[in-house]
Amino acid sequence: MLFVGDDWAEDHHDVELVDDQGRILARRRLPEGLGGITRLHALVAEHAPEEWADLDPAEAAAQVLVGIETDRGP
Repeated sequence: MLFVGDDWAEDHHDVELVDDQGRILARRRLPEGLGGITRLHALVAEHAPEEWADLDPAEAAAQVLVGIETDRGP
């Protein structure tokens, strides 16, 4: 499993990627919009275990859990 925490501000996202052992794999500030989402997908792909390459895309996606916090709460 990979866990993504996203603190969503007005104009950017502060994200942290953590593995199932609790190790922080990456921290990034990403821009709002398509560019930021594209970079988030690339970040997850960069840290995905090699064995996920053999999974159906839906199975691989199910291995990534995302939590988002906004100024309106989690």
